[in-house]
Amino acid sequence: MSTHQASDITIYVALPVMDEELVVNRCLEAIQKQTYHNFKLFACVNQPESWWNNTLKVEVCHANARVMAILREAGAHVIDRTSRGKGWQGKDMGVGWARKVIMDEINTVASPSDIIVSTDADTVFGEHYFNSIIQLFKKHPDRMALSNPYYHCLTGGDDLDRALLRYEIYMRCYALNLWHIGSPYTFTALGSAIALPVSAYRKIGGMTPKKSGEDFYFLQKLRKAGKILTWNAEKVYPATRYSDRVFFGTGPALIKGQKGDWESYPIYHRCLFEDIRQTYELFGLLFNKDVDTPLDSFIHNQLNEKNIWTSLRNNTKTAGSFVAACHQKIDGLRILQFLKWKNDTLKISDEEALKDFFDYFYKEEVSFNIENLSFISSSIQQLDKVRNFLAMKELEWQYKDL
Repeated sequence: MSTHQASDITIYVALPVMDEELVVNRCLEAIQKQTYHNFKLFACVNQPESWWNNTLKVEVCHANARVMAILREAGAHVIDRTSRGKGWQGKDMGVGWARKVIMDEINTVASPSDIIVSTDADTVFGEHYFNSIIQLFKKHPDRMALSNPYYHCLTGGDDLDRALLRYEIYMRCYALNLWHIGSPYTFTALGSAIALPVSAYRKIGGMTPKKSGEDFYFLQKLRKAGKILTWNAEKVYPATRYSDRVFFGTGPALIKGQKGDWESYPIYHRCLFEDIRQTYELFGLLFNKDVDTPLDSFIHNQLNEKNIWTSLRNNTKTAGSFVAACHQKIDGLRILQFLKWKNDTLKISDEEALKDFFDYFYKEEVSFNIENLSFISSSIQQLDKVRNFLAMKELEWQYKDL
């Protein structure tokens, strides 16, 4: 990319759309206000074909038709997966498939140096967002992708804001713990905040389709092929809203959280990440012989593998390639699976885990009271202070990684 002038690079905006009539105009306005003008918008308006015959869902189909007209009026290249006879059939459906269909179509017309910007119809960003992405990849042409910093704005609704802050604190604690142990998989996967060169998309063979959670698997696939940028001065602002359009992610998490169900999103205690760090440090020794690791029980009992290290040794020739293979095996998905499995053995509340995290890493830096913090009874202002502190620390780590 460094051999191209910035203006020669086309940004292809990949926008999946389903039931977004109330928010899509704000997204389009953010796109149209960009100071970098060499961009093209590709959108996939989609829903299952069966919804046309479902009285509870047919209005979404009609709303999608109206959104298609809006997108075409805005000059978008629209992929129609919503009109009668064109909706998703069988199991191949959802936002993951929409993103893949869009990016695959972009791939047929784009140059390797062009950039795909993945966003959502409920997401906005500042006018310099596209230009910032161009400049980042120009300065770091070896990076496979950008996982852009994000921030959810508060709505003024107590229940919704409380749920949002609880969820964002979960995400930021997760990421910061990964930063502290030096994990290669330190990124927050938001489909509305990803950018990558077309050459990187081709290198990994495109996106693997998933109904939901495709952003996580996509970034993990990209990270296994090279390093990922995580810092940008420009943030993206996904909407703060309840939504059941995807199977998991922010919208469904807020729905469950509003009901008091945070079982899927605990504040993992830092000691669990310490187990991963200690295992990382043993990778070098494991090249020569088997040694006990803190992840052994998880590997044996949950992955049903007796000795992954022997097979990795047999397929690598040097200590460096063996360590790289270990990180490929103990990837972001395995880390999450381990945390969920081990967390069930701890009898620690989310508030206690959060307090210990602050006491251990940031005790001298915190200017607010964390001692009696409660996700249920603390004020929105107090929870927002916690969120903003974590966001600041995350940006510091992201900048160091440039």
